[in-house]
Amino acid sequence: MSVMVVRKKVTRKWEKLPGRNTFCCDGRVMMARQKGIFYLTLFLILGTCTLFFAFECRYLAVQLSPAIPVFAAMLFLFSMATLLRTSFSDPGVIPRALPDEAAFIEMEIEATNGAVPQGQRPPPRIKNFQINNQIVKLKYCYTCKIFRPPRASHCSICDNCVERFDHHCPWVGNCVGKRNYRYFYLFILSLSLLTIYVFAFNIVYVALKSLKIGFLETLKETPGTYPPLAVEVLICFFTLWSVVGLTGFHTFLVALNQTTNEDIKGSWTGKNRVQNPYSHGNIVKNCCEVLCGPLPPSVLDRRGILPLEESGSRPPSTQEASTSLLPQGPAPIDHLSNEMPEDTSTPEEMPPPEPPESPQEVMEAEK
Repeated sequence: MSVMVVRKKVTRKWEKLPGRNTFCCDGRVMMARQKGIFYLTLFLILGTCTLFFAFECRYLAVQLSPAIPVFAAMLFLFSMATLLRTSFSDPGVIPRALPDEAAFIEMEIEATNGAVPQGQRPPPRIKNFQINNQIVKLKYCYTCKIFRPPRASHCSICDNCVERFDHHCPWVGNCVGKRNYRYFYLFILSLSLLTIYVFAFNIVYVALKSLKIGFLETLKETPGTYPPLAVEVLICFFTLWSVVGLTGFHTFLVALNQTTNEDIKGSWTGKNRVQNPYSHGNIVKNCCEVLCGPLPPSVLDRRGILPLEESGSRPPSTQEASTSLLPQGPAPIDHLSNEMPEDTSTPEEMPPPEPPESPQEVMEAEK
């Protein structure tokens, strides 16, 4: 007898999340849909470092010190680790309001603003919130149906509200927000050091070669005889200015406890000259809060299991579940019910059993 087991398909929450994100590894990896420039970033870093380790490092380790490739490998691994951590993590996406929550917020707004006459523009949906004796406005997001927390903003590329939104970086293929900003800063810092390191030792390599055959001869044979060196120098030269400049800009923002979005909008440096309520007035404290503060957990619960009602399937009843687990036998035959009527009488209605006959009665009956 075979037993049929019904297996239910588990629906994870990341499969039903709104927004324009892609998920991999059963929801563990979260990125934006536009990942082409991220692949270009990987190609440039991996390609440049591979050429450096394959050609110049061996010569420099013999001529100068074996610590040169070791330190380069440490910078390379740290840069790749922080890049992947920035790209594959949740930047701090805020869940959208459920239908009941959105309806309640709409009712609350209508009760606060009152009825708007026809033809007039409704007032802006804003709440005032006080932080360090400073009034901060909480704006309403018409897409997510929520009042955004302080410093949050809606990313038009990922179509999500992100907490402490800094910017959307196509080079890492993800938004940069509260949960991955420190890794983004460590990535650009380590990449700047790696770029300077590779570029500097390429120059040292050319200098050591020029001591043997002359500087002019080295420059003549480098583009033809050593094309990897020429590729490395060109990539590092053009990358150096942008990455180092970006690192300096974000170092300035970290020292002020400010985001790129706030700096572009002039939130704390505009005409009103409003003081930044999030700054501690101390560079060390600001850096410790941004780079060393506690990392909040993700509020998306991407790998959580959705209830069956929300995933679009009806949960089977207890009777259906027990029936599906029983072996399927032949169907009952209807005509047997006419030939063998079922006795439905109760024990009280049945006649008492007759006593057995004695031997004398049996002999008299035979005569």
